[in-house]
Amino acid sequence: MTSTFWRTSVALALLALSSGASADDFNRTKLPIAQQPFQGEIGLTPAESVKDFPDEVHAPDGAPNVLVILTDDVGFGASSTFGGPIPTPTFDRLAKAGLKYNQFHTTALCSPTRAALITGRNHHTASTGGIMEIGVGYPGYNTLVRKSCGTVGQILKYNGYNTSWFGKNHNVPDWHTSQAGPFDLWPVGLGFEYFYGFVGGDTSQWNPAIVENTRPVEPPENDPTYNFDEDMADRAINWIRMQNAVAPNKPFFCYYATGTAHAPHHAPKDWIAKFKGQFDQGWDVVREETLARQKKLGVVPQGTRLTERSKGIPAWDSLDGRQKELYARMMEVYAAALSHADHQFGRLIDAIDQTGELDNTLVIYIQGDNGASAEGSAQGLLNEMTFFNNIKEDFEEVYRRKDELGGPMTFNHYPIGWAHAMDSPFQWTKQVASHFGGTRNGMVMCWPKRIKNVGQVCSQFHHVIDITPTILEATGLPAPDSINGITQDPMDGVSMAYTWDDHSADSKRKTQYFEMFANRALYHDGWIACTTPPIAPWVSVADPVDVIDGYEWELYNINEDFSESNNIVKDHPEKLKELQRLFYIEAVKHDVLPLDNSKAERLDVRNRPSLTEGRDTFVYYDGMTRIPEGSAPDVKNKSFGITAVVDIPEDGAEGLIATQGGRFCGYGLYLLEGKPVFLYNLADVERYEVKGDEVIAPGKHVITFDFNYDGGGLGKGGQATLSVDGKQVATKKFPRTIAFRMSLDETFDVGSDTGTPVSEDYQVPFDFTGELEKVTVKITEHHLTEEQLQKFREGQAKAALAR
Repeated sequence: MTSTFWRTSVALALLALSSGASADDFNRTKLPIAQQPFQGEIGLTPAESVKDFPDEVHAPDGAPNVLVILTDDVGFGASSTFGGPIPTPTFDRLAKAGLKYNQFHTTALCSPTRAALITGRNHHTASTGGIMEIGVGYPGYNTLVRKSCGTVGQILKYNGYNTSWFGKNHNVPDWHTSQAGPFDLWPVGLGFEYFYGFVGGDTSQWNPAIVENTRPVEPPENDPTYNFDEDMADRAINWIRMQNAVAPNKPFFCYYATGTAHAPHHAPKDWIAKFKGQFDQGWDVVREETLARQKKLGVVPQGTRLTERSKGIPAWDSLDGRQKELYARMMEVYAAALSHADHQFGRLIDAIDQTGELDNTLVIYIQGDNGASAEGSAQGLLNEMTFFNNIKEDFEEVYRRKDELGGPMTFNHYPIGWAHAMDSPFQWTKQVASHFGGTRNGMVMCWPKRIKNVGQVCSQFHHVIDITPTILEATGLPAPDSINGITQDPMDGVSMAYTWDDHSADSKRKTQYFEMFANRALYHDGWIACTTPPIAPWVSVADPVDVIDGYEWELYNINEDFSESNNIVKDHPEKLKELQRLFYIEAVKHDVLPLDNSKAERLDVRNRPSLTEGRDTFVYYDGMTRIPEGSAPDVKNKSFGITAVVDIPEDGAEGLIATQGGRFCGYGLYLLEGKPVFLYNLADVERYEVKGDEVIAPGKHVITFDFNYDGGGLGKGGQATLSVDGKQVATKKFPRTIAFRMSLDETFDVGSDTGTPVSEDYQVPFDFTGELEKVTVKITEHHLTEEQLQKFREGQAKAALAR
């Protein structure tokens, strides 16, 4: 055929396609059609065509970089910027170059605040009415952030930003945190192109459970100089520098959420030494000193009064000398941790400044995702896991080890008196959404190019749901109607950008509800009605109280009473009824119902979907590590057995076979100097060891540990037995066991130990040096007879060897 024929056919085809005809209407090969409007020309040959690429999405001209800094468990009265005793020079620096906000609020707990921050929706609307480890199957509490609540990361990414998330996540559902995913609710599935941090509620600064994107990575082994806050800052600085070097005209969004100052309170020794003696006056005097500084700084009105010490918190003067010594030391460690973290933020700010981008960077620094934490009990803790399992630590042991606080051998927390002091001038603490001690946090915004009336205090009533709308207004981007084809729920937040030009403008937020564990409040136009907590947040296990009739209500006019110090409920019964009605209207609107004040019960993994649900047998192989508790065999409060098929070389073997948890709570089955050992670590309060007397000979063997649970409730004891090839080699009675949670950050590992060791007899990773063919875990809800146990051991051995 002639070229004229082909040229004519192509021309007719293109004309027909442009008029709406399908390419299938033509009995010929289809030509490529650009997905975006094509501005070039298409001919039959390259010489007859003009190239053009579809326009990619670009951020609006002049759009700022955005850096959001969020600390953890820091009360309103902790930082020097808001009158507290802890120096936070980076926070001070940004406040002087920007604006302070003294009526900014969070949700009173970690995961809910974080979900509200990144979505711009109330935490129940985002299905995050509690932390990820206590999700239940109600719409506001299932921990599965709705696709209709898209994140600020998605919006900015799809509009030309580079996006990243460093540090604490705590927004992945408990049963999604394993290597099996799914990963759509991990940071990389929520619009953040790069993630470097940890997924759970807390982690050690010395042995963190790090994840890069979705891949577990290990920190340097046994490196005494390593610190996760410093590592995280290094990673964020390198990410920003790389982004700026490669694409200097493309703005970045960096969400930087440190785990500090959540327990464990970890800090380098030289930083702790800086605070020696600075808290010897005690928490009552520190509260008074803090309020005086707050008034001087203008971050509270001059007439503000201290609230009364909450019932259950002892007066400092009631303590003896050793208690005062120990508790002051605990506060020194906390102060060092927060100040050290603030120093890392300063390094990050300096790095942005060195790129020349600080002038056009909106920095939002939120000091705390809730109030200070009172989960440290009245005497503080060596190990936070004792609180979650309702295990009391011995004061003498805590005092003996006081110099270890802040280091790698402790998972420490300070006493409730310091939490109350760090929330000055308010009452109550973290978890208590009804009062400002749980929800009021200091916040600073700084954007040198845009905010000119700097150094002022903004007193508008705002909430963490207002952060995403503020970022969108700053970047010139509208809230999308849909994301990935899913229609979006309206944002509950309002932009705070109006305060940048008039720090004394009337607040645009008139109403806001609060709820956590049935503690609830409703703010409306200067008034707040709230319930009196019937259960203190430092009580880990308590009988639930009726969520309606078991609560009394309080009433405050915060236009006249900044700190909620004067309960005027008896003087204004009609105002109380008005606000109560408003609360329940908001509760229905945002999926707050049903109200539920249970805590410890929700920790039970059986409350949630699980990859282990319905299974009683689990098979693992050498090298399978970092399996989180929500996806690991649940051996708590039941009988179980662990069977390992090993091949011992001629020169013997040792190493880890299977473990869950680590130094602060957990268990491990391993060979030590060739002898089989099972060690049960009861939250570092007791350690129960079952150990064989003889070295296992070379060759193939089956090592079995079985535990016969006594039953009769949670955390009870049982008989532990260690066997080799079906023959018992050691047995021991365990008086009690872990009832609720093995760990918040350490995992189930086979053949190698990640994180911290369950026993100080070895160092991680303690790789198994023989051949580990298979590990089988079998669980049963029943107490077994001795005859049944022996059959189990013999059967496991035969079955394992047969395979």
